[in-house]
Amino acid sequence: MASLSSNPTILHFRNPRTPFRNSRRSPYIVVLSNLASSSDDSAKSARRISADSSPKARFVARRTESVSVRQLQRPLIEYMSLPASQYSVLDAERIERIDDSTFRCYVYRFKFFAFEVCPVLLVRVEEQPNGCCIKLLSCKLEGSPIVSAQNDKFDASMENKISCDSTRGDSSVQKLTSDAVIEVNIEIPFAFRAIPTQAIESTGSQVLEQILKAMLPRFMSQLMKDYEAWASGDTSRQPLGTGEI
Repeated sequence: MASLSSNPTILHFRNPRTPFRNSRRSPYIVVLSNLASSSDDSAKSARRISADSSPKARFVARRTESVSVRQLQRPLIEYMSLPASQYSVLDAERIERIDDSTFRCYVYRFKFFAFEVCPVLLVRVEEQPNGCCIKLLSCKLEGSPIVSAQNDKFDASMENKISCDSTRGDSSVQKLTSDAVIEVNIEIPFAFRAIPTQAIESTGSQVLEQILKAMLPRFMSQLMKDYEAWASGDTSRQPLGTGEI
């Protein structure tokens, strides 16, 4: 006869005719417990090895976008030197402020193979001479169950440095530049493992490039409009975007 104790790794075996004895005194129980613990440890180790040996893919994209900005009553360099707490969110449909220097951004939905993906980014703005740097803090994927399941299987980094040319401070036209780079490292989902890793990486990098190609010009256009509003005396810092690309 066997009875299961509150500890699932210990089985107590006893003869029903003999009185129940303290399990701590039985060498058989100690052996069974040790075997069970060893089995658990082996299973955890196997899971770790399996995760470490899973195929990985790396996506990288970089893009630089520059626009010429006509200086108004207030110089562009002064606008670019504003503290992050005075930044406009630019597009309230896509960006929300978390605190003075932290923002949540909802990227446009895009297709990756047969799946629709919508990244949600948490970013921090760091003030720098002649501009700022937007850095990724975290990224969450929204979409189908298989897309959401990847949230603990990838890591991403992003930087977008925005600056104006300080050497042309007296010029009536200034150059505003955005230099962005994104890198994603992901564990290849089982459903994709029949596809060569090189093909997955090529497709993933192309998707990131298309996102930057679509978003950076729009971002720069919104930045120019916000500068024009600020330079003309509008201190409301109201977002000008509508969520459309």
